[in-house]
Amino acid sequence: MRRRRSAEQVPRITTAPEALADDLARRQRRYLVQMGIRVVCFLAAVFTWGHVPLAVSVIMIVAAVVLPYVAVLLANAGREHRDVDTSLLDPRQIDPGPRGPENPGGGR
Repeated sequence: MRRRRSAEQVPRITTAPEALADDLARRQRRYLVQMGIRVVCFLAAVFTWGHVPLAVSVIMIVAAVVLPYVAVLLANAGREHRDVDTSLLDPRQIDPGPRGPENPGGGR
């Protein structure tokens, strides 16, 4: 007779990691889009210099300077292993702790 696995031993698809190739492609695509936005900001600042208020051009230059830092941070943020369970919590599994006159609501 075969044993049935308990619910804790069955892997869940939501906890399976994304394939490495898919993760790398997603991060590269996001990085390239952000660098494309940086180039557009820089070119917009150069071509609009003197034609629009100075503040607009300066904001475009600041965005072109800050975007590489943000793009690298977001491109490197991936494949983190989460040790926490992301499944729903069953309220019946919560131990409220002992109840008594000093602790009427339970808890710890």
